[in-house]
Amino acid sequence: MDSSMIADRRRLRRKLGFWRIVAVLLIVALGLAAYQFLLGDAATNRPHVAHVTISGLITDDSELLDRLDTIEKNDAVKAVIVSISSPGGTTYGGERIFKAIRAISAKKPVVSDVRTLAASAGYMIATAGDMVIAGDSSITGSIGVIFQYPQVKPLLDKLGVSMEEIKSSPLKAEPSPFHPASEEAKAMINGMVVDSYGWFVDLVADRRKMPRDEVLKLADGTIFTGRQALKVKLIDQIGGDDEIRAYLATRKVDKDLPEIDWDKKRNTAFLFAGAASRVLTLLGYGDLARSEDLTGILPQKLLLDGLLSVWQVGHD
Repeated sequence: MDSSMIADRRRLRRKLGFWRIVAVLLIVALGLAAYQFLLGDAATNRPHVAHVTISGLITDDSELLDRLDTIEKNDAVKAVIVSISSPGGTTYGGERIFKAIRAISAKKPVVSDVRTLAASAGYMIATAGDMVIAGDSSITGSIGVIFQYPQVKPLLDKLGVSMEEIKSSPLKAEPSPFHPASEEAKAMINGMVVDSYGWFVDLVADRRKMPRDEVLKLADGTIFTGRQALKVKLIDQIGGDDEIRAYLATRKVDKDLPEIDWDKKRNTAFLFAGAASRVLTLLGYGDLARSEDLTGILPQKLLLDGLLSVWQVGHD
């Protein structure tokens, strides 16, 4: 046997050995992923306090709504803690989440835990809880509604570009970014904003058991620290985990019940890919660990549709 054949056999053995190792690692990673998935399901089937985190911009989130519906129907969930860290988002998105939390509250205690920021639609969601708790320096409030649209006509004029349109009626597709809004269009949008604003104010008045006139004084978009919000009755208490569990104890929820995070479940395929990817990277085969990067190409919601209830930082 010549030296070239010996070298070929050695290369072949190395390749086979490598792929055997990869196959074993993938099987182990799949087992770990399955174990984690099944263990999570088993944990939610024993009595516990469910913890849900709502963060970022609030939208019409069907996955979150399905999760809240599952919590509502799960008899093993004895109480729910909703932690909110959000500047707000779409009014409709906040409305749907608010109603889903109220449906849970009809069956079991719900505490709204205001973290760093729960403003606008974030505060709307917070009012759905039976008890609203915030930190001393948490930011909340900003009761109001806004409708914004861009105006690009000055830029188009500089570029020498015009937009012509033929429409069935003057208010169709108004307001338009291609020309200033007419007084009729402004009145139409203003009517929508005022109506949604009135609904928001009524919601706060009902949930906080406050006269509507008193809520109107606070509903000018003002934001409050937790301490300020307590003084004007927008929250119930300053505190954190200990105060939350103390309140739940008054609702006959055992303090010894475990608290389980009901986070958004990762897709099983990506869970497997992520586990396998980390193992391969640790063994020095980082080039093969690209499957986890697939999560980076998933589409993200870039635009908010409809009326907004959102606190904007640095807006002129």
